Amino acid sequence: MKLFAALFLFLNIFFLQNISAQLAPKKMTSAEIHDAIKKLNVVGSVLYIAAHPDDENQRFISYMANDRKLQSNYLSITRGDGGQNLIGSELRESLGVLRTEELLMARSIDGGKQFFTRAIDFGFSKSPAETMRIWNKKEVLSDVVWAIRKTQPDIIVNRFSVDTSVETHGHHTSSAILSVEAFDLAGDPKAFPEQLKYVSVWQPKRVFFNTSWFFYGSQAAFDKADKTNLSTLDLGVYYPSKGKSNNEIASEARSMHRCQGFGSNTVRGSDLEYFNYLKGIGNPQKDLFDNINTTWSRLEGGENIGKEIAKLDKSFSSDNPAASVPELLKIMQQIEGIKNEYWKNIKLAEIKEIIRAACGLYFEATTNVQSTTPNQDVDINLEAINRSNAKVQINKITVTGANKDTTFTQVLNNNARFTSKFKVHIPANATYTTPYWLQKEASLGMYRVDDQELRGLPETPRNFRAIYDVSINDVPMRFESTIANKFENPARGETWRPFEIIPPVFVNLSEKVYIFNDASSKTIQFVVKAGANNVEGILKPQVPDNWTLTPKEKTFSLKLKNEETVLSFSLTAPSTASETVIKAQVLMQPQMQVMDNLKAEWMPIETKSVRTIAYDHIPTQTLLQASDAKIVKLDIQKHGTQIGYFMGAGDDMPACLEQIGYKVTPLNDASFQDADNLKKFDAIVIGIRAYNTKEKLTFFNAKLLDYVKNGGTVVVQYNTNGRDLVMQNFGPYPFKIGRGRTTEEDATMRFLKPENPVLNTPNKITQKDFDGWVQERGLYFASEWDKNYEAVLSCNDVDEKAENGGLLVAQYGKGWYVYTGFSFFREMPMGVSGAYRLFANLVSLH
Repeated sequence: MKLFAALFLFLNIFFLQNISAQLAPKKMTSAEIHDAIKKLNVVGSVLYIAAHPDDENQRFISYMANDRKLQSNYLSITRGDGGQNLIGSELRESLGVLRTEELLMARSIDGGKQFFTRAIDFGFSKSPAETMRIWNKKEVLSDVVWAIRKTQPDIIVNRFSVDTSVETHGHHTSSAILSVEAFDLAGDPKAFPEQLKYVSVWQPKRVFFNTSWFFYGSQAAFDKADKTNLSTLDLGVYYPSKGKSNNEIASEARSMHRCQGFGSNTVRGSDLEYFNYLKGIGNPQKDLFDNINTTWSRLEGGENIGKEIAKLDKSFSSDNPAASVPELLKIMQQIEGIKNEYWKNIKLAEIKEIIRAACGLYFEATTNVQSTTPNQDVDINLEAINRSNAKVQINKITVTGANKDTTFTQVLNNNARFTSKFKVHIPANATYTTPYWLQKEASLGMYRVDDQELRGLPETPRNFRAIYDVSINDVPMRFESTIANKFENPARGETWRPFEIIPPVFVNLSEKVYIFNDASSKTIQFVVKAGANNVEGILKPQVPDNWTLTPKEKTFSLKLKNEETVLSFSLTAPSTASETVIKAQVLMQPQMQVMDNLKAEWMPIETKSVRTIAYDHIPTQTLLQASDAKIVKLDIQKHGTQIGYFMGAGDDMPACLEQIGYKVTPLNDASFQDADNLKKFDAIVIGIRAYNTKEKLTFFNAKLLDYVKNGGTVVVQYNTNGRDLVMQNFGPYPFKIGRGRTTEEDATMRFLKPENPVLNTPNKITQKDFDGWVQERGLYFASEWDKNYEAVLSCNDVDEKAENGGLLVAQYGKGWYVYTGFSFFREMPMGVSGAYRLFANLVSLH
């Protein structure tokens, strides 16, 4: 049992990281079992390090996992929280959750394992100096050291160069700098000694830079470069057992990065990658692993194990995998005697899975509900089946997190399905299911995670799992399966979702920002949703004294789980400018406090909003956040009432425009069929990256320009430059989109054309309107433009040239055309007052 306990702890901190990517129990083919036996005979590890999701070289990760059979790990310094989103409206924290899951799905395809640090992707950074200042270098460095000590890589490979003269993202260069520093510190017991309670010091053998043409300026320059001192790998190998090449697997994995638009065609054939040796033992001339032992002989007492696995590899029968079970059990018992705890735990976990698959053993534990609340009972449906002649017996089933043990003797005969159903009680103190790194207030650059064992994990370990104590041919073993919600979808068949512990009640505000442009009242709606049956309470919103809320509170009673009610309050702004928040507070009666038929005092509970992130390529995610909204009283005027909005990659701008009193109509194909459909709009706004993502704009663009020519106003928000534009020239006069951006959100703004109406009508724009911006000023500014455009504003990061193409305004015919790279799509959902005032001027042009 001591062995089981040690292995169980190890699984918690290492293997459970990909749990959501594989909710349904894995079913291995004979070819996959045989590959797993080959991998069992390799004792080596590699760690690939880069800055963001989608920075990783999937070809390399897949090659190391599938060809070299190594432990292949990817450390992404951030979760990509500061990126854009091509498939939905998630940004910032919720985008980080989405991109985390996309990485896990990529790793489930290419065979790697995923890790992170606590660093936040705060947006584009132009220098590692800025990056390290915002991140807190010491803390991120400790996380990189932690990752090295946890994964014990023989080699480390960096995606990016430490050369600060190479013009690239500051996060990129920082990831390489941190990696090289951590390379030395990981083996030093004086470095971050608090980690040694959980892991041992570890010194990798070598660190490399995975160079490419990008760092040489062009493919032509790279082709001409002397590569004598570079190590080379051909990653285009073909795997007969999979029927795919390494590149095909990598393309499938990379295509999981959908929110960033990284879907890629599959590629076949030879594919060379180059690696620059940075430091370590011996400069390898050919292979990254030259003179590094990755066989069992590297471990004391391991050489014979390697020989036995090699014999098994040769004798394995794809027609009868179970014939290998007796030998597998003997090898497992030999592995149990290895002194090296790290490799012992890894290889025990691997061989257990091989034994399970060879026996055709299948275990699942499911619920009929997707969620429940603390202090509730839940039905668990168990299924187990043995599809071999091996002697298999279940002795005990434990449900972790619910303190449920069931001891019995159940023999699993060949192909005889065993099912069982029982109730478990969710403890009253059970923690809610939500990303662990979002549970405490973060700084601009760092998430706060106090628990050392959680740091680096891609997601919160699931507390509720079924543990099966079994014997196979009288040898005791332990397996587990995640408790998940399984249901039958009429269109898709068997469907799996995570099983989650949620609060008894959620409160979502109908908007995240409320804008008041005078002292009148607005209706604030709270959507109250039950997480359980028979929920009643009091909603008592909290506002500062200078705001007036009527009434002060309202009661609610919800009989059924998932039932909703909308509670409306009237909120009146003060006469002077104010920026604050309105917070939802729920009062409920604590259970078990009713005495002598008298109701207990109503007590405030932790009140959360809920956001569901649901896409068909990732497991559904539930994100619990603060139940509040920003309320802003500002001086803002507008012209017109009707706006047409053509959505691009996804943003929250329509709701923001409605906050300042516009009626916003989504535009679709039918909207452009008749020019008269557009005439009713005072302005038309084109969403972010629309000309990158909406091919039909090539047909609609002429009608947009006719609309402007006849007196309308069109505002086009930022697009990226390059070949992914659906059309190169979409303005009434030529302009080119560059790569210029201003990442310093407090960069000085200069008024190039102070008399231009966008700075004067109907709101007088001043320097104060650029206070409080978040993440950046803007991105993908215009780099060249026709003389008919006026460049209105200028800004730049420190020590860089002026960027004047952030806001171009042109009269065309009777109307106005605007291109802006300023990040209104970030500022307005965050309630930045000046962004609202300036954008109101853009759509008020007439």
